[in-house]
Amino acid sequence: MKSLRLFFLAILFVAAFYLVMNRARGPAGPSLVTRPSHVELAEAAGSQSLDPDEQLNVTVYKKALPSVVNITSTAVAFDFWYGAVPQQGAGSGFVIDGEGHILTNYHVVENARQVEVTTSDKKKYKAQIVGTDPAHDLAVIQIPARDVPRAEIGDSKNLVVGQKVFAIGNPFGLSGTMTRGIISSIRSVRGPRGFIDEAIQTDAAINPGNSGGPLLNSRGQVIGINSMIFTGGVEQSAGIGFAIPINTAKSVLDDLVHLGHARYPTLGVRTIPIGPDLAGQMGLSADSGLLIVQVVPGSAAERAGLHGGTERAYLGNMPIMLGGDLVVAIDGQPLEDQLELSHAMQSRRAGDSVTLTIFRGKKKMDLKVVLGESPGTA
Repeated sequence: MKSLRLFFLAILFVAAFYLVMNRARGPAGPSLVTRPSHVELAEAAGSQSLDPDEQLNVTVYKKALPSVVNITSTAVAFDFWYGAVPQQGAGSGFVIDGEGHILTNYHVVENARQVEVTTSDKKKYKAQIVGTDPAHDLAVIQIPARDVPRAEIGDSKNLVVGQKVFAIGNPFGLSGTMTRGIISSIRSVRGPRGFIDEAIQTDAAINPGNSGGPLLNSRGQVIGINSMIFTGGVEQSAGIGFAIPINTAKSVLDDLVHLGHARYPTLGVRTIPIGPDLAGQMGLSADSGLLIVQVVPGSAAERAGLHGGTERAYLGNMPIMLGGDLVVAIDGQPLEDQLELSHAMQSRRAGDSVTLTIFRGKKKMDLKVVLGESPGTA
């Protein structure tokens, strides 16, 4: 009897639990799911035309893409345990002539044992390194194909901040990628092996793999070679990228193709910048310029008859030689510091003749100098 009573109590408990749960759920309503045989979409009326800004993007991309290539380089590193280990790097480049020459960054092909190029139509070619310019992070390689479209080369002389720019390359191996932005600044930056004058700073997204690819203006003309990114410690774009101005590349391109290296022009002098305060203290005849403290033996400056310092003195804790020529202009362009001299050298080559305006004591004079060749920058 007791077992029967427990059995009925259990049934009552289960029934009560079921009623409570169903009441909490509420009454079951009709299903909201419908299954029509055809889904009616609110489709746009006809194809939508591109606005002028979008059309510009498309036009630049279609014009420039056929000349842009993907570059894969294979170098050999040495591991303590495994010995020689091949390592691959990737970058971009663009065809510059009908001979299959491609302009890229030096660091893309640095120490490469093998270089392979993939064109925009997916054809692959073995490439050879023709010439390198490590100081400007430039290199020219060549493929056997002669029918690859070449890029239209622009002018980087009169670029302005705010100007639209476009970058095409292979970021993270994603070939044929275009990003856009503006020129954020024109400034000198320190590259892997020296300063790059008038580098083009841009907020167009530049990531690993973009190196060596073209930076384009709104006419699809190459105005720079994408080279560096500021990452803040993370290997991806932080909205600050730098491109080597195309005019820097043009100034050494013939040397790279014909000689395999760049011929840097040099005067062969060591100088210090002079401002009004120092000029007054030294009794110089001009308020600013570059004071020659040393002339390198056998240099262009020595052959032209320029004079270095002869009187030992100190500038702070730095020993210098006073009494040398004060250079105030090159080909009529005023000079106040070494950066201005470096800018002036960018458009000149070894063997070019320039006119230096100098003060020798109180006497102002012009001297013709045939620039020499240096293995380093000017």
